[in-house]
Amino acid sequence: MAFPDARKRLRMTLVAMLTAWSSIALAQTYPAGFGPDPELPAPRRALLPTVNIAPAKSWSQGQKPLSPAGFDVTAFASGLDHPRWLTTLPNGDVLVAESNAPAEHDENAGIKGAIMKKVMKRAGAGVPSPDRIVLLRDADGDGVAETRTVFIDHLHSPFGMALVGDDLYVADTDAVLRFRYHAGETKIDSPGEKFIDLPAGSINHHWTKNIIASPDGKQLYVTIGSNSNAAENGIEAENGRAAIMEVDIATRQTRLYATGLRNPNGLSWQPQSGALWTAVNERDELGNELVPDYMTAVKDGAFYGWPYSYYGQHVDDRVKPQRADLVDSAIVPDYALGAHTASLGLTFYDAKAFPQHYWNGAFIGQHGSWNRKPRSGYKVIFVPFVDGKPSGPPEDILTGFLSSDGHALGRPVGVAVDHTGGLLVADDVGNTVWRVAPASK
Repeated sequence: MAFPDARKRLRMTLVAMLTAWSSIALAQTYPAGFGPDPELPAPRRALLPTVNIAPAKSWSQGQKPLSPAGFDVTAFASGLDHPRWLTTLPNGDVLVAESNAPAEHDENAGIKGAIMKKVMKRAGAGVPSPDRIVLLRDADGDGVAETRTVFIDHLHSPFGMALVGDDLYVADTDAVLRFRYHAGETKIDSPGEKFIDLPAGSINHHWTKNIIASPDGKQLYVTIGSNSNAAENGIEAENGRAAIMEVDIATRQTRLYATGLRNPNGLSWQPQSGALWTAVNERDELGNELVPDYMTAVKDGAFYGWPYSYYGQHVDDRVKPQRADLVDSAIVPDYALGAHTASLGLTFYDAKAFPQHYWNGAFIGQHGSWNRKPRSGYKVIFVPFVDGKPSGPPEDILTGFLSSDGHALGRPVGVAVDHTGGLLVADDVGNTVWRVAPASK
């Protein structure tokens, strides 16, 4: 009579072992610092922060990034001036924000700020802001823009753009502006109006402000990064920051939709679930593997930890005084994107030109690390989605931005889908908008 029980116990043991092995195998398919459940090491603090910038170096003639087999990469437009962000208009025109940090950026940051400015200049980020939006038009559909015009000039470190009906909203570093838009025009001459003010000031640590409209065109959502790495400028300097703001277009009333997001940039609506997702840059100076940048569905009223905790409820003991009540409520992000990758761009693929594997998935522009050994980012990755949720490890879609001798030939930022289903990538060091599309047969 003991044999059936023994066989049953053996079967249960084998099932448990197979389940454990399957879980381990699944976990090993994700690179360190990536995926829905990244393993986080203990923090490592150093007297001086790691500095490992990739010096900027121009692409050689004919040189370009690399894509997977079955795809072609072309220069949609080159010779631009620090292109940062992209949006595609309904008629197929592409708007490019040529922008950089405002002149007053971090002017009170002291010695550390001065050092950082020198580091960023070496990385190709020290150029004056062009402060304009350029329109690119590919009239013949060959994947190369023949027309280039200055669409809006004399802006103030512009970044995000959103078209709602006949109104084009532009997120400057200190305000959202509204311009009247007429389909097909290549230049807006009429002055825009200030729609709402945005947090800025003499520090304005994370100056980029992105913007997206709700599908029904009734609300705008604006990303506002923190004024520090980990609240070292005081929590009072963070009022209204490290957040995504919701703006009611009809009344101009604003509210903080989600908070505790250190530096959100990319915004995109997931086609299957309809959820708003964002890409977030997390904090520095806790070691090579902390803290992973991430993308997450943005929940209304949610708190994501910054500055008191990271990746849920991992307390950052550099922040004094702590807020245990907020830490207890901190939400774990949905998907880690690697430590110090500077994941900025985010767009979901809502077209059909790419193979079905890519439909509804996310493309992420990773600007690249400046404080990690070895370097991370400097590429565009793809994360597949099924039923509105991430469904696998990241895949490279555009690489080759780092040369063999450690120079940055380019740094990808904004990503967008064009009207034919190609993927556009703004390269602010290479001064190019690249286009990735299935190879011609």
